[in-house]
Amino acid sequence: MVEDTSAKRPGGGKILFGLGLAAVLAALGYRAFQDGEVEETAGETADPIAVLEERVGEQPADVAAWQELAFARFERGEFTAAAAAYREAARLDPEEAVLWSALGEALVMASQRDPLPPDALAAFRKAVELDPADPRARYFLAVKRDLDGDHDGALGAWLDLMEDTPPGAPWESDLARTIEQVATINGIDVSSRLERAMAARSVQAPAAPGGAFGAGDAIPGPSAEQVAAAASMAPGEQRQMAEGMVASLESKLVADPSNVDGWVMLMRSRMTLGQPDRARKALADAVAANPAAAPRLRMQAEALGIR
Repeated sequence: MVEDTSAKRPGGGKILFGLGLAAVLAALGYRAFQDGEVEETAGETADPIAVLEERVGEQPADVAAWQELAFARFERGEFTAAAAAYREAARLDPEEAVLWSALGEALVMASQRDPLPPDALAAFRKAVELDPADPRARYFLAVKRDLDGDHDGALGAWLDLMEDTPPGAPWESDLARTIEQVATINGIDVSSRLERAMAARSVQAPAAPGGAFGAGDAIPGPSAEQVAAAASMAPGEQRQMAEGMVASLESKLVADPSNVDGWVMLMRSRMTLGQPDRARKALADAVAANPAAAPRLRMQAEALGIR
């Protein structure tokens, strides 16, 4: 029988991989790519889900549309519908790890009894098969070990994830809290191991010299009101919203690959979401599309810790 570990989850209830949306929004900004227009992702007068449903109906092969519909459903607490949309996105783009890990989290939230249902577990395993660094999948696979009673193994996996977490990453504090709470409940001393894991991480690169702007400095962030609104969202909702915004940004860059600031924004967003491999791919794509801007792009990438 699986042990009930709900008391081990920060705040009880469903298990979520925390991600501070305010930091992600600051990385993404709200800049549109034409005529200096500022694009808002919230506050639309039309029902966003109705708009997205219409969009996927008209463009059923549009992966980004399915992903945006999924996170919009997730935001409303419609987890079964969110999982269905993520499943369709993953079907259309089965090599995209983040779609599988997002599907897994939606399935976790949709489950009424099992804290980690088999289809969610399969989705997380698929995600790490595609991208062993996917932080959400790694987090939940460690949750599986904890649920199975392997608390030492779970803590070891979370500590490994902490070691791979960039200093200041939005999920850093939530991950540390999970480690500390599970360790305390099970009488396991991890203080020195946690300290070593955090000390072993790479240090963020210093600001660009000579007054050159750092990565993303020219990209406006959200207003104080928008950050406050984001802070009131549940961590899972924040993650889904952030992923949808990144997917939308990426689709814009496919249409307009000459937007150098947009590529910097995408690289920074991928690093914020814990996706260094995809950040490196964004750098390669940006340089290929903008060879004249290669020195600037590489400087920005170095400032973000992209190697």
